Amino acid sequence: MKVETGEVLTYSRTFTVEETLQFGEVSGDQGRHHVEKDEHGRLMVHGLLTASIGTKIGGDLNYIAREMNMEFLRPVFTGDTITCVATLTNVQQQEDYKQVNVTSIYTNQNGKQVLIGNSKGIIRD
Repeated sequence: MKVETGEVLTYSRTFTVEETLQFGEVSGDQGRHHVEKDEHGRLMVHGLLTASIGTKIGGDLNYIAREMNMEFLRPVFTGDTITCVATLTNVQQQEDYKQVNVTSIYTNQNGKQVLIGNSKGIIRD
């Protein structure tokens, strides 16, 4: 996989009720909106579970995040398909690693942005 400035990586997934409930158990976040279905039979997906789409991309790169900033723009519900487009905005070779900046935009199946973020980290050589 290329690791150079301008590289764009994409990953999509659809969240289920079961995994949202499991994330609530693991994280301890049992907010009512995450455990009680709404009038459409959906749960609100945890923001950090939504953000985990980007961690799949990071894992593929062997990226070690050192700093993350996220802005949650609108709710995500079970059954929604979310796509993360991560752009490597700055890659600088250091002695034993690459210093990497990433900008990520998450959109739902309707093309609406649900989350934007950026991070800084490294990829070891």
